[in-house]
Amino acid sequence: MTLDNPAATLDESTLTVRRSIRIAAPVEKVWQAVTEPEHISRWFARTTLDDAGSGAIVFPSRGAVPLRRIAADAPRSVTYRWNNDDALAALPAHYDDARATEFTFTLAAVDGGTELTVVETGFAATSDPLTNLRAHREGWTIELDTLVALLGGGQ
Repeated sequence: MTLDNPAATLDESTLTVRRSIRIAAPVEKVWQAVTEPEHISRWFARTTLDDAGSGAIVFPSRGAVPLRRIAADAPRSVTYRWNNDDALAALPAHYDDARATEFTFTLAAVDGGTELTVVETGFAATSDPLTNLRAHREGWTIELDTLVALLGGGQ
């Protein structure tokens, strides 16, 4: 069975990126993939998080993006804030809540697996909201397609 998932969408009026996908894997497995650094590192980029939920996602071409997990309701939703400002020449060395965007993964059991939705907001706090909004739409499309392939969405 092949799962055809639509690309991420954006809403310029609310500065929001959204994507819902179906993954042929149980909620528990998808939960691990979006909350545990060793699993996030397999589909997104090398990720570190300490016990308090602070860390970074390290992209080979960009460097370390400061990251914080700010809420979790296992296994239904997890929310992160990060300083992934693609329009800046250099990423900040430390987390800055005033310049962060926020993304939430919401998981729901569906026939044949899990529906995973990501919603990212807060782009008004970035250096170039529309540039970042568009870059993150592309990023969520690419990264979540990798997650679907990793967890068996195409098998």
